[in-house]
Amino acid sequence: PLCATAPLVCIKSPSHPYNLSFAGGRGKDGAPIITFPEFAGFSDIPDDDFLNVVTYLTSIPSLEAASIGFIIIIDRRRDKWSAVKASLTRIAGAFPGNLQLVFVLRPSRFIQRAIADIGIKLYRDDFKMKVPIIMLNSVSDLHGYIDKSQLTRELGGTLEYGHSQWIHHRTAIENFAMTVKTTAQMLQTFGTDLAETELPNDVQCTEELLSAHTDHHSKLKDELKLAVKQGATLLTCIREPVTRSANCKLSSDELENVATVERLLAQLDETEKAFDQFWTKHHLKLEQCLQLRHFEHDFREVKLALDNLMEAQAGFADIGDSVTRVEHLLREQKQLEEKGQEPLEKAQSLAVHGEQLIQNNHYAVDSIRPKCVELRRICDDFTNETKKKYDILGKSLELHKQLDKASQWCEAGIYLLASQAVDKCQSQEGAETALVEIEKFLVTAKEHQLSNPKEILQKLEDVQEMFDKRQVSLKKLAAKQMRPVQPVAPHPESSPKRASPKITRPAGVAVGKHCDSPPFLSSSHIINELIETERVYVEELQSIIEGYASEMDNPNLLHLIPSALQNKKEILFGNLPEIYEFHNRIFLKEIENCIENPELLARCFLKRKEDLQIYEKYCQNKPRSEALWRQCGDSIFFQECQRKLDHKLSLDAYLLKPVQRITKYQLLLKEMLKCSKNSEGTAELEEALATMLDIIKSVNDAMHQIAITGYEGDVSELGKLLMQGSFNVWTDHKKGHNKVKDLARFKPMQRHLFLYAKMLLFCKKREENTDGHEKTASYSFKNSLKMSTVGITENVKGDNKKFEIWYNGREEVYIIQASSVELKNTWISEIRKVLTGQLEACRGRTQRLCLTTWSWNKLLCCPISPGKSDLLCEDQLGGCSITGIETLVLIKENVLEFQKWHKL
Repeated sequence: PLCATAPLVCIKSPSHPYNLSFAGGRGKDGAPIITFPEFAGFSDIPDDDFLNVVTYLTSIPSLEAASIGFIIIIDRRRDKWSAVKASLTRIAGAFPGNLQLVFVLRPSRFIQRAIADIGIKLYRDDFKMKVPIIMLNSVSDLHGYIDKSQLTRELGGTLEYGHSQWIHHRTAIENFAMTVKTTAQMLQTFGTDLAETELPNDVQCTEELLSAHTDHHSKLKDELKLAVKQGATLLTCIREPVTRSANCKLSSDELENVATVERLLAQLDETEKAFDQFWTKHHLKLEQCLQLRHFEHDFREVKLALDNLMEAQAGFADIGDSVTRVEHLLREQKQLEEKGQEPLEKAQSLAVHGEQLIQNNHYAVDSIRPKCVELRRICDDFTNETKKKYDILGKSLELHKQLDKASQWCEAGIYLLASQAVDKCQSQEGAETALVEIEKFLVTAKEHQLSNPKEILQKLEDVQEMFDKRQVSLKKLAAKQMRPVQPVAPHPESSPKRASPKITRPAGVAVGKHCDSPPFLSSSHIINELIETERVYVEELQSIIEGYASEMDNPNLLHLIPSALQNKKEILFGNLPEIYEFHNRIFLKEIENCIENPELLARCFLKRKEDLQIYEKYCQNKPRSEALWRQCGDSIFFQECQRKLDHKLSLDAYLLKPVQRITKYQLLLKEMLKCSKNSEGTAELEEALATMLDIIKSVNDAMHQIAITGYEGDVSELGKLLMQGSFNVWTDHKKGHNKVKDLARFKPMQRHLFLYAKMLLFCKKREENTDGHEKTASYSFKNSLKMSTVGITENVKGDNKKFEIWYNGREEVYIIQASSVELKNTWISEIRKVLTGQLEACRGRTQRLCLTTWSWNKLLCCPISPGKSDLLCEDQLGGCSITGIETLVLIKENVLEFQKWHKL
């Protein structure tokens, strides 16, 4: 592998213009030559720079050439012995490669040459070189060891060498090597990510994953193409001299460069092939995963349709009790069969598709094959059951037809017997005539001989017996004359009712539900889910506004809008446009910025706390919107808008999205809090969750508040709604009758309480059905208590869920029972806050009043004792059990006393 490009900086550095070169020359045995040209500042070069340069130069030749050993030429013809010594010492101590020979062109001046000759003999051992050091007097001596074609012109050779071009080529090669390395790392990283990617469980996520991976693959392929193009361009540049002139030959150094670039291109090609092979397998698996998810989605839909079909078929258990009924059942069975053709064809087609996936070596054969078997089984069961139903109903129809014929034959026979006058049969001729009629009729009896049911057979036997008896009698009459007998016509017996056969319905097969426990979600998963659902939410809001609200102003659709809906767009949609603008322009962008920093999510919710209050206004308008929808929801206008938008759900489902969304936020924050326990942003997440719960509570309270009816005042003047809820309430009046007291103890009233800063409202909850829709709650106003006049008793003996609210010295007491101790404590805490706030406000006003009274007393020299004022301020107002009414009474008494003293 090539070293980094840092050594080239040392070679090119203006501060150290040290032209140490690797010109590409070779010794007779192919050993690479490194030249140390004359350079006055050689000793000033830092050791690190020198080591980097030498290390880099020794790394350029091939391993084969480097193993032969390097030849070093040190040119010091114009220098001194000290420079020669310094060069040899540095090379001996820092040269990293294998040395073969060291040639030194000794100083040309006489004195320095003599010193060099003596010095090399004295210090040879100090250089610690295991290779020969050959001292040369001139360049011509060097030519005796190395061919001129392998030496540069500075050394009397013919080898063409351009230092700037050499650095340019080496820099380009190093850059290309880095590009190849970076590209290989990118491919390796991408391959690792692909291998570790979990396959999604739904169609949409699989499509998104396939698209993302394909895009990434395309980008990497582009990077590969650029790298290959870069290498090819570099190779062309290096070979340019040969291209220009056929007589020109590349030096050994240039041939090494060509080999290096070709090796890098080959490495790049192998990397690309390996990556393409891996990508082909991964892409196939993703496509098969998408096929599987489509198959599973279609299977669930078809399975549901088939289950409904089988359930409907199981409901056809009746075989009919008459011809008309059986014919009706056959028509219904035919309709069911026609209805089932489409899901059956889909099931068969899906099973064939599954078999094709198996034949194509799909990786999820164990999952696909059972589903194909299940589909075919259900189809066969339905077909066989249908055939069985047709067979049973066909037999039933034939049986009932025969029964009807048999019944008609019996009725005809009875009528025949009844119509034969006995007086006419007294004569032989009359008896013979009646006998012939009976015999002719009995011939038809064989046509109605049935093996089932028994009741008809019994009736046939009874009629047959009647005919036998009549026949015997007539034969006797025909044989001899008998005295007249009073004619008695036989009464036809009432045919017994046929009991409908009981068919036992097969027990329904319970469809098992497969429930996977949700995997542990990381904060990044939750952020991604929040952003994805937020984008979908914004798109849905936009589709509602553009597809419905804007269309209400479309003059081409005005004729489709019912009169009850005219000019009521604001009622139907409320402040939905305001919600859309907030989420589209602000909130979505802010939470998208949290994808890299999940800890910023809580700050988004805290920052937009006031903005999210817009949902309260939307929910307050929701009952009016729903009432208008119930009135106009089935109009053609909404159907046309829904068709254009291709929405599966009607508008009212989408108008519930804001209410669902505000709830979704607090659920996601809860999950985020679970993932971030004991981390840095836990406190902010808890605060954000508390904020969202407060907003939801505010929205919920507002929904209840607008349902209050019968209150004559303005609810908005009562201050902020603090609490609301349903309770059991007993009342106790001192001035009331004992019966009322006794009754109050045992029979509680169901009341819904609304606690405001200034008032406590008692209402009765009523639920009404509205045109078959869900029950809507309203709250009928019953009573109210000013919070400035009430007191509380926190505990009631005998029940820890009860507390009391009273006023006027307990003249009227309300005993309130909560559903739990926690709810009771919450309400007591809120009421205590209200009373404490009022108490502190009154205490401040009273203290100012007492100071004024004391000042007048001192000014007028009246003998009023300030002690009474102190008592009022400290004792009466300082106690925790003081009520608002008592405070006002004390203040009033003090004021009257002050006015009386003032008159004196």
